[in-house]
Amino acid sequence: MVAIVAILLSFVAEQLRPAQNKNKEIEKKYEILKSVGRAQNYTQEKNKDAYIEGEYNKYITGSFVIDSAGNKKDGIDAFNVNLKVELAKPLGKMNLPVFLFTGDDSTTKYIFPMRGKGLWGPIWGYVSLYDDFNTIYGAVFSHEKETPGLGAEINTKTFQVQFINKKILDNSGADVFNKVVKGGAKSVDVHAVNAISGGTITSTAVQAMIRNCLGNYEYFFKTVKKDRNE
Repeated sequence: MVAIVAILLSFVAEQLRPAQNKNKEIEKKYEILKSVGRAQNYTQEKNKDAYIEGEYNKYITGSFVIDSAGNKKDGIDAFNVNLKVELAKPLGKMNLPVFLFTGDDSTTKYIFPMRGKGLWGPIWGYVSLYDDFNTIYGAVFSHEKETPGLGAEINTKTFQVQFINKKILDNSGADVFNKVVKGGAKSVDVHAVNAISGGTITSTAVQAMIRNCLGNYEYFFKTVKKDRNE
């Protein structure tokens, strides 16, 4: 009987796998779109999958993979890169995905995947930058098991919109990133956002995640800027 049940469960799991993989694909595309302020009508759409696919195909106009020196790598699909696996590698061996967003005004923004460690488990997200590679265009974050009402608030719009138009570099070009300030950031501070009340550890983890992940793209930023100015 145990063997029969095991076989049936295995069969059911295999039958459900394509649908599960599709759901993960749609969720990932939705998060990428949210980082650039798209797919805002998601909850109102009857066919949500088709809506996400349409928005993604319209606005995400390119993607590629680079190494830590900023060189593009052929033959690797950026969408299928497992960032958890890549971040466990030495920096020189990482495959680093880049996604391109082209807005209705024909300008291009760059989207970078994030992954880090929260208080109770992994956190992740996407940060989009203007082509100055200094100004944040948008951000979206999520988590596996942060505390509801506290650290879990990193996946709310209230927390995420604070990052829009914040700077990751100071005037000298040094990396300062967005300081997550407990007790409230000053509105005039272009580098700071408010930490979540009661969720300071998770908020700080988001800061570390962005600093670490964007740091992997340092030479890519410099290469693009150099090529643009030549």
